[in-house]
Amino acid sequence: MKRVVITGAGTINAIGKTVPETLEAMREGRCGIAEVETRDLDRLGVRIGGQVKGFEPEAMFNRQQMALYDRFTQFTLTAAREAIAQSGLEFRGELAARAGVVLGTAGGGVHTWDENYRTVYEEGKNRVHPFVVPKLMNNAAASHVSMAYNLKGPSFTVSTACASSNHAMAQAFQMVRLGMSEAMVTGGSESMLCFGGIKAWEGLRVMSKDGCRPFSATRNGMVQGEGAGVFVFEEYEHAKARGAEILAEVAGFAMTSDASDIVMPSAQGAARAMEGALADAKLPKEAVGYINAHGTGTAANDKTECAAVADVFGTHADDLMISSTKSMHGHLIGGTGAVELLACIMALRDSVIAPTIGYEEFDPECALDVVPNEAREARVDVALSNAFAFGGLNAVLALKRV
Repeated sequence: MKRVVITGAGTINAIGKTVPETLEAMREGRCGIAEVETRDLDRLGVRIGGQVKGFEPEAMFNRQQMALYDRFTQFTLTAAREAIAQSGLEFRGELAARAGVVLGTAGGGVHTWDENYRTVYEEGKNRVHPFVVPKLMNNAAASHVSMAYNLKGPSFTVSTACASSNHAMAQAFQMVRLGMSEAMVTGGSESMLCFGGIKAWEGLRVMSKDGCRPFSATRNGMVQGEGAGVFVFEEYEHAKARGAEILAEVAGFAMTSDASDIVMPSAQGAARAMEGALADAKLPKEAVGYINAHGTGTAANDKTECAAVADVFGTHADDLMISSTKSMHGHLIGGTGAVELLACIMALRDSVIAPTIGYEEFDPECALDVVPNEAREARVDVALSNAFAFGGLNAVLALKRV
């Protein structure tokens, strides 16, 4: 088994258009959730989200590209540019032939679906743009990243609802660890903050109308976000030989299925995923200092996740720090695990723990150290990143300080 490290990171989300901006916002506990800007806002019951505002794709992409790039693809390419630039890798020859891209998204080109349903059903037109299908397909972002950076190895998209990014990064990690590739581009993206995307989530009755307050007794639902997180996973000796800056080591992962309910989470499934990630990484439970929680802000998720953490870690749970950055950038659905991985990197590399903002009142069913409202300085050597999706699909990554 090869060691796998992260040598590049990129992002765009509601609290930052780059990694430095995002980490600064996390340190400051800045909230990116506000009223969304979309058509027919007056017809929506939920009008807030972690929307990327001030993003001008026309300044980055030409007209031909814009005809092919849904908003989730634009976000992906923006984040990939930052990640690959930081890594310093140039994909040529044998490296290019073996390197690939694995990305996660739940909905793919939701904006394109929304716009073209309007064209056909509302405006009564019988023709749509010839590139609608390649623009909305879930693998569009992965394909465009592969073309932009000459990645000729394994390239595909994973779609497992809110665990999509963690599942994707686990696949990329495994490919590098097994020696299939020296480097993989991985992460995820999502952009569902359009009328149809918000209206669909409204139907589930799990959305908050006034904010995301994970683990707080006053929590009343999740808040959608949008954006992307992209990373370069590289074989350790390959990175070391070229003098690359190493952000963190990916040490292990696990994926489990609740096999019980399509929307209600299971503490047992979550617990098995955390235990499995630690076993895969060959790390003791006592080594973990920080968990970036799935922490959606719904009544069911937060108490279930806390119960799972308590079950896995026992008395050590009292010494753990656990926080949900969804309180700042919202729930990026298929892209959420990728953006949240940045909080784990910050904890390991900078010894700064991102807070759970919006925390108002203690809940005895969430009786853990949730790092309420303010970031904290603390050395962490091992961190877990949790993602638990509708469909009962769980994916946990274990990371180490290098």
